[in-house]
Amino acid sequence: MAKKRKTGSTADGAPLIIAFVLTLAAMVTAAIALSHRSSVQPVALAPAVSSPASQSSAPPEKPSLPLAPPANPARIKGKLIFVLDDAGHNVTQLQPFLELPFPITVAVLPGLPWSSASAKMAHAAGKEVILHQPMEAIGGLDPGPGAITLSMEEAQIRRLVRDNLYSVPGAVGMNNHMGSLVTADERIMAVVLDEARRAGVYFIDSLTVGDSVVHSVASRMNVPAWERSVFLDNVPDRSSIAHFITEGTKLAEKRGYAVMIGHVWSAQLAQTLAELYPQLVEQGFSMSTISQIMMERDDEGFGD
Repeated sequence: MAKKRKTGSTADGAPLIIAFVLTLAAMVTAAIALSHRSSVQPVALAPAVSSPASQSSAPPEKPSLPLAPPANPARIKGKLIFVLDDAGHNVTQLQPFLELPFPITVAVLPGLPWSSASAKMAHAAGKEVILHQPMEAIGGLDPGPGAITLSMEEAQIRRLVRDNLYSVPGAVGMNNHMGSLVTADERIMAVVLDEARRAGVYFIDSLTVGDSVVHSVASRMNVPAWERSVFLDNVPDRSSIAHFITEGTKLAEKRGYAVMIGHVWSAQLAQTLAELYPQLVEQGFSMSTISQIMMERDDEGFGD
């Protein structure tokens, strides 16, 4: 009977021994895992290193351009104002100019299918927007919809300018599209400049004719008016554009600024401006707009 009781007690204690062994094994495993985890350094913040093969297959990055003029004001030789005419026909031609990393002015024609969209896109891209006001030209060329002609009465001119400004959202100025007849006419330009003053916008004379009266009439009326310094793309190849930009920089050094006018349809202009921009900044020129210069001059207490 005693042997049977001894055998029974050994069998009853086996589950306890097995449970103890399993518990001990689990504790040892957990301790090993914890020790291993604490010895591994985090790698989430380390930059990933690609293999030579992946590096060679990746497309090259576009060269970055400086986004600001030199910090030292003493280096600034002059301000360059780039005005791009004839926006409004489409947005395809306009897009490369909106991607330029510096201020430009987009002159939008009124009454075209993409006039409003072009103005809104330019404004959203942080560019200055002005009305490119069509005017009658010598030789009977068609200036397009919304044009001012010599035969118009004052009320008609005023209504037309107001409607055109309204059709170009965000316009802070205007310049003439063609207009070699109108900009030489004192009666009409007095009305146009008065409407510009009422709307609180400036006027740029594109100087499409040598006997323009815009400057004299604007001075008499005390209306902010500016003049084109150079055309950039009368010959629209890269070397010619670069040459005219150089001419503009010379004028900017003399008078403090230069207004340079090009066109959105010019195939090489946007790329040329992007390529030359770092050099212009390095030479001491800054890119600006008429509005910016006017604000700076107001702060200094004098006008143009």
